[in-house]
Order: sequence, then C-alpha cells, then structure tokens
Amino acid sequence: MAFRGINHGVTAQQVIGDVIAGGKTEIHYNFGGFSGSQVAGEIPAETLERLAEEFVQEGTGFAVLLERLRNEHVLVLTGDPFTGRRTAALMLLHHLGATPVRAMDRDIRPGDLSRQFSSQSEARGHLLCDLEISREQPLREAHLLALRSLLREQNAYLVITTGHSPYVENTIDLAAWRAPTPEAVLSALLLKRTDAASTAKLLALPDVTAFLSRENQIREVVQYAAVLVQADEEQIKEYPLIALERQVQEWFEEAETPVRLREKAFLIALAAFDNGPYALIAELSDTLYSALRSTGDETYQEPIPVFGTHIAKRLQSARARRYTADEQTEWGPVTQTKAAFKDDRVAPVLLREVWTGHPAARPALIKWLDTLATDGRPFVRTRAAATVAVLAFTDLPSTMALIVERWAGAKESRRQLTAVSALTLAHRIGAPNIPQIIDGWSTDDQDPKRCWVAVRALGLIGPERPLESLTALRAQARHQYEKKLTQSRTGAGDQQVTAELPQSVALLLLSPAGGTVLTELLPALDGHPSSRALALEGFLTACQRFEHAACPPLLDWATRSPSAADGVARLLRAAVNDRTTNERAENVLRGWVRTADKDAGTARALMQLLPSLAAGPRDAARLDHLLDTVSGIDGQPKPAVAAQLRDSLAHV
Repeated sequence: MAFRGINHGVTAQQVIGDVIAGGKTEIHYNFGGFSGSQVAGEIPAETLERLAEEFVQEGTGFAVLLERLRNEHVLVLTGDPFTGRRTAALMLLHHLGATPVRAMDRDIRPGDLSRQFSSQSEARGHLLCDLEISREQPLREAHLLALRSLLREQNAYLVITTGHSPYVENTIDLAAWRAPTPEAVLSALLLKRTDAASTAKLLALPDVTAFLSRENQIREVVQYAAVLVQADEEQIKEYPLIALERQVQEWFEEAETPVRLREKAFLIALAAFDNGPYALIAELSDTLYSALRSTGDETYQEPIPVFGTHIAKRLQSARARRYTADEQTEWGPVTQTKAAFKDDRVAPVLLREVWTGHPAARPALIKWLDTLATDGRPFVRTRAAATVAVLAFTDLPSTMALIVERWAGAKESRRQLTAVSALTLAHRIGAPNIPQIIDGWSTDDQDPKRCWVAVRALGLIGPERPLESLTALRAQARHQYEKKLTQSRTGAGDQQVTAELPQSVALLLLSPAGGTVLTELLPALDGHPSSRALALEGFLTACQRFEHAACPPLLDWATRSPSAADGVARLLRAAVNDRTTNERAENVLRGWVRTADKDAGTARALMQLLPSLAAGPRDAARLDHLLDTVSGIDGQPKPAVAAQLRDSLAHV
C-alpha cells in the first residue's frame, strides 16, 4: 500500500509534498517542503493550480485581504507559524491573476527590497516568505511606500509573510492571517477524495474526533486526510502520535544558534515542569541553558540576555498555553501565571527524544537535574524526580547508572529523597523492574545509604505488593538486630536505616492495603524479637500520624471494621505492656484523648475501643490511671472528655 503523487497544499514556510506509505511495519510521512533560505525562482503554475483546488477560505477573511492587495499592491501578511501563511499568500496572488509568481530570498534586508524591483520583470506576482526582521534590520513604512510605487508602475504585486515582531514600524497596516479551522480543512480535503457520506463517516470516528479535539497544525491535518482516505484503522490510530513525535524531533533538529539553544532549553524545562509557574520554568530553563552552552561549541559562551523572548511568543513556538491558577506553596495557595503544553502527551515524548535521541545533551541535562534535586523548593525536587522517572521508563539502565544510583548514595539527604521519589514515580508509570531493584537495595549490606532509599521506597510502592514489602522490611530489621548483637557500635547509616523501617511499616498500615498488613503484623508479636519490635514501632508510628485528619486514621478504621478493631486493640495492648514501647504507647493514648476533647467523632471511637484495651484488671487499672492523670497541652486543664471515658470504662 502506498500514497503517491499527492501534493496536499502549502502550509506556513513549506509545501506539503508527496506522502509515501509502506506496509504496516514501515510508514514514512514526509513533512518536507520549502524551508530555510530560498533562492529567487518562479513557482510552477501547476503548483498554484493544485493548491487552488484544496485551498480553504472559510473563516479566514480571504476576500478582505484580496481587496487590500488589489488596491495596495504590497501586503505584509502576519500570523502564527504553521497556519498556512505561505499558502494564503500564493492564493492571493493567484486569485488576482498575478502570474507568474516569483519566490524571493528571505535573507534580503528590508532596506534592500525596492532594489529587487528596479528593473522590469516578467513576474507579476512576488512572494517573500518569513522576511528576517530584527532590531538591526526593522521593517519601516518608508520601505513599503517605495515598494508600492514601483509595483504600481509595473502592475505587479508582492506579499510578504512574517511572524509577530516588535521590529515592524507601528505605522504599517499589517494584514492578519486567520487560519481556517482544522475541522474545515479536514472536511474539505476529504470531500475532494471521497463522497459526502464517506466524509461524514470518517469525521465521526472516535480517533478523528480525538485528533480534532487537540490543537493541530494545518500541515498535520493535511497529512491526516491522506491517512483517513486509506481507511487503515491502525494508521488512523497511530498518526496523531507520529505527528507529535515528528514535531518534537523538528524542534531539536533546528540549527543551534545561541537563541535556538536557549529556546530548546526552555522546551526541556517546560516538559519537566509542565503546568508549573511560568516564572519558575523560565528561571530553571536558563540554568539548563547555562549547562548546555558549556557543552560543545565555544561560540555559546556568552552572557544570558536579561530580557529575552516575550512570554507569548515563547509559548506560541512551544505550542503551549498560558493560564492563571492557584499554586499550593508552604505559605498557602498563591495565584500564579502557569504554562503548559496544549497537548499533554508532549512532555514525556520530548523528554524521551532528548534523552535517547540526543545523547550529547546528557551531561548538561544530568548536571541540571543534580541541581534541581537539591533545590530548596519541594515542587522543584518533585518535578526533578518525575523527570527522572520518565527517563527511567525510556531507558532504565542508563538512568539508573547515571542518575538514580548516584542520588541514592549521595551525602545530601535531599538528593536521596529525590531518588526515592524517582523510583516510586517510575514504578507508577510502568518502568520495568523497579520492585526488584528496591528489594535488592533493601538487603544491601555494603551501602547503608542505598539501603535507606530502598526501605523508604518500600513504604511507598508497598501497597501494590504488601506481603513482599513487609517481608523485605522484616529481613532488614532482622539484619540490623543481628548486627547490633555482633558489633559494639553501629554506623550512622545503619542507624538511619533502623529509624526508617517503622516509618515504612506505618505507611503500609495507612495505605489501602492496611488490612492485609495489620493481619500480617499480629503473628509477629510472638515471633522473632526484631519482627515484634518492627510491628510495634510501625504500629505506633501509624497511630501518631493524623495531622490532616480530625480523627486518628487507625482509630477511625477500628470503629468501622470489627477485624480492624481487634487488631488495633491487640497491638496497642502489646505496646502498652512492652517495656520498650510502653511510654510511647501511653503517649499515643494521651494524644487521642486530647483529640477526643476537641472532636466528638474521636471521642465516640475511643469510647468504643477502650473496653478492648482493658483485657484484665491490670490493663483496666493502667487505663484508669492514665485517664485520671492526663493533662492538657502546654499546661492547659485536664481534657473534660477524660472523665467521661473513665466513667464508661468503669461500667464495662
């Protein structure tokens, strides 16, 4: 199967040429055409006729532009990139009968334009695409007035296309190009190739509806029409992602001038901080740019401009949008201007392209991520971890060796924590072998730092595999227990691992897999001393975690589940009666009583649980004494609810 001899039209900066498609395993979509510098030359009449057959005027204001060109002879057509400006310019000349049409070199200076028409030319139509306008070479009204006089004398017409630029004199009456909607273009192209019924059927396909729901360039719509008429379901489904990947590849294949390099750094930063504050993205993109420009060509060693590209132009080039929303900060919600790709699939595709398609950028990217991993802002560190997770999903061996393993063994605690987050997020997005890596690190006797990272990660990915995670935590707890018996002194790294073990057990208890974990902890009360200690310490840690809840989660859970109530009571009784955890367990109960004094739900839950804790006279006497002597916070009076709880316990 192949598409041959199909020229679908002209988009901004280029002519869409032939589309060649092979079998299902090999497809080539040619996005090529006119780009870059163009030498002067005549555009074939066949090209103009072919474009005229498929040109869509609907919603473009084409008639108004045509009348202006007829009267003024020279028109400066402005618009966004890839919206069909070049096609529009050619069609304006074609509809006026200004043929043949001569394409002019875009590198000509604005001040030299009139010299191009100093002698009579056979061409009546002239096209100058993407005129280079800059601070040093602005476009002035005087340039156009001189051109207009010459063109009227020669009965000729000129259309200049350009993007939005601050270096166009404000006295020039620019002509704005409004592109037709993708729906209108796709419908028109399909009607040229199929009948109305087939067109309606194709436009109603879910994949087509999804494609049109995103913001697409005209050239992508043109190519999609060619795919649709072939009615190959696989190609129809795959094309949107193919077009997106091609766009990302084009961004990074552009010539590397300092300006382009800075914008590439911005694209990478936007991918890492998609939907983040624009000011933060711009700040960190310049940090990446500094790292990138130190790689390779020495011509990039120049100061970063203080005032660079305007936000609107920058986001437009990145096919991104700007919006205002609240950002949660350590000081509370703050309204900020944010930036995001219009297509949420761009960020992972872009990061994959940079990491695997441009390995020369890796040293700079790694240096940048290292900086982000120790940034003082939690949001920055979290996004650094998420970026590394995407890289791990794309290329696990390199990402582990070059980034995650170094972070796991780093001296900085922030870098270690970012390694934990990176592993957890990588697992959540489907990166391979993450549980095996974490399990292996959790038993690493040679590297306590890496072991600490693994122990912490077990608590985060454990809810998906609670039994395996709990087994790994117990194994490390036993290892630390035996090490203390054989060594007179343990290192700081081992102490950190030991302290982290109950934290991970607590996370597992408070997770959706808490029921399974609670059931597994109960037999440990009669098991190895290390398993018993881990069960009690992990349970008490979970009991004390309720900063953002009115009622302690474990206590609330006990009121809703008889089996949970029995398990919580057994563990709490064991903790109260264990000399190593007695003080902490009683502090847990005191904390719950103080919370019950402010929350009726907690008071009811505690009233239900207390009888289960008083399994015998000794337990009852201990609870009675605790309720009688509990004090308020910071010297405040005794909680009033304590007397009520004491009375209810006395009537059991």
